[in-house]
Amino acid sequence: MWILDSVPRGGVDLWYKDGTVKKVHHEYDPPFYLHLPDPHPHHEMIEALESEYRSEECTFTTIFGDRAGYKVFAGRTVAEAIEQQTQYEAQLFNVDVRIDQRFMAERRIFPCCAEQESRFSPDLTCDLRQMEIRIRDNPARSSVCSDIDVVYGRTERLHGAERDVLADLFALVTSCDPDVILMPDADAWMQKLQKQARACGLVLPFSRTGKYRTMDARSYWSYGRVEHKEAALIPDGRILIDTAQSFVYRDGGLAGVLMAARLSGLSPNLASRFTPGTLISGYEVYEAVTRGIAVPFRKSDAEKVRRFAELRAADRGGMMFQPAPGVYEDVDEIDFTSLYPSIIVQSNLSPETIDHPERAGFLPAVLDPLLGLRIRTKQAKKQDPRYAGIDSILKWMLVTCFGYTGYKNAKFGRIEVHEGITGRSRDILLRTKDIAETMGFNVLHGIVDCLWVKGSPVGALKDCVEQATRLLTEVEHFDWIVFLPQNDGSGSYSHYYGRLADGSVKVRGIAARRHDTPEYIRSMQRDMLAVMSGAAAIADLLAVKDRVSAIYRHAVQELPHAAVSALAVNRRISRLTYAHRCIEGAAVNAYRTNGVSIVPGMKISYVVRDARKYQVDPAWDAGSFDCSYYRGLLEKAWKEISYAFTPGNTCSTEGGAGSSIV
Repeated sequence: MWILDSVPRGGVDLWYKDGTVKKVHHEYDPPFYLHLPDPHPHHEMIEALESEYRSEECTFTTIFGDRAGYKVFAGRTVAEAIEQQTQYEAQLFNVDVRIDQRFMAERRIFPCCAEQESRFSPDLTCDLRQMEIRIRDNPARSSVCSDIDVVYGRTERLHGAERDVLADLFALVTSCDPDVILMPDADAWMQKLQKQARACGLVLPFSRTGKYRTMDARSYWSYGRVEHKEAALIPDGRILIDTAQSFVYRDGGLAGVLMAARLSGLSPNLASRFTPGTLISGYEVYEAVTRGIAVPFRKSDAEKVRRFAELRAADRGGMMFQPAPGVYEDVDEIDFTSLYPSIIVQSNLSPETIDHPERAGFLPAVLDPLLGLRIRTKQAKKQDPRYAGIDSILKWMLVTCFGYTGYKNAKFGRIEVHEGITGRSRDILLRTKDIAETMGFNVLHGIVDCLWVKGSPVGALKDCVEQATRLLTEVEHFDWIVFLPQNDGSGSYSHYYGRLADGSVKVRGIAARRHDTPEYIRSMQRDMLAVMSGAAAIADLLAVKDRVSAIYRHAVQELPHAAVSALAVNRRISRLTYAHRCIEGAAVNAYRTNGVSIVPGMKISYVVRDARKYQVDPAWDAGSFDCSYYRGLLEKAWKEISYAFTPGNTCSTEGGAGSSIV
């Protein structure tokens, strides 16, 4: 049977899909583990635990070895009280492992997988009934749902008085009984729907039991920027995905969500709402419980005191080679497949192997099958696009497994592991550069896990690099590639575009790729790149200059007549107050003026009405725009493209890339 959902409620409810959907309740009340380096001073506490919470002596396993301690059949509140009473001398395990995840891990079952099917199979076999609900109203401005599209085989539009619309929507959900509901801004709408349903005397039908779990709203830092997660109502026995806010769904589609749930042992409802970092953490926790390894509540392997010279040598980032800006012809990019996780597996890097490299590490053991799955899906998606979403989620989970090793609260992280990975990656990229240059290639650019080279035969280079590093690589051929300059004239590490051998154009860092670019400007640049994609060589590229220039002139000429909605700027705000006047600060104030509650990490969409006076309107309320401001954005986007046609920017291959560490 196929597990559709799992709910911790007085035990564990598992929802199975086997033709029909049914719930099976399992009694389950697991203990947490307690280890005291010296239990004698705490004998009174131990006696109280034995009498009150069925505590008993035991031995349990951690990644660092066996520990003598106690099973305590109680929850997190008791665990935190133990910490305080022992002045954090106590080491606690399995305190915050999700109950349903732990239940399934101990029984080696997992969501979204048929019986006898491998957890690491990229194939998803279950046929799920899907419904899509699109509410046309804006959840930031209104709690009223008066205009809804429902897609279930056919599209039905519900429009009119709110009570009638909600009654019709709820009737459709009840009669169609979908397994999966896809709904943009679902988390923002669900609490509003629940409130309006009560006011109208209706019952919210999204949960198959009528009960909902809650997730609180929060803002948090992730990779140097503030993110925000809306509060959520999660239904029982049915998958509800916020298609607008779920990173996992946007990048991986439904298949990506189901695969993330399968690997992490988490309900698809949770998997769709978590970041790749939380998913890789969940995957490691599931694997630990499956292997009988206790999961620490708090990290106790803090970074050791080190000399400054030692820190300076170890605590460095990935290697990068700065390109000389220009237009290059016949360039190959050699890219290592999942470099950082491959280094973890190959070099046996794990918290417990830093001081004991002879041990078989936990992280290499659990990442190896995940890495093997990624290698398979990366190949499979070339023949079958159905695997693209799964491959994307695997890529992000494996990318974040590296950052997670250096995270201060990571269950299975340690900063020395993080440093060891980057140190080996620098050596690998330098060795690859040396191999390429020894074989007569010219290295144009390099960034952490890939090099751009000019020369031949690239197949021989690929084979030689793989033999020397014992790591898999892939090669992409560019008929031509443009490395753009930075403001100071030096080459940009991350702003480039070029034509691949299949005729498509790969872009990084330019306006067409950035999320905050207004659609009018993005469309202009995409149209330019579409024309340029027909140029198979630099000579052909120069021949299309006039056609590309005409697109820019037309965009400038038509700008005064552009739809205001096409000029909306989309930004994720990091703060609520600004020391100086700026466009983003004006946008935040405009949202407040319109009665919208603003929190850090929230995405906002606005149109600049007058840049000089810092007058900005929320996108839904904008009626005019500042032509000169948007003309400036058009010009910036045009400069990124026109650089390819500027005389003197076509480069020879003499001279290599400069290096730096980030």
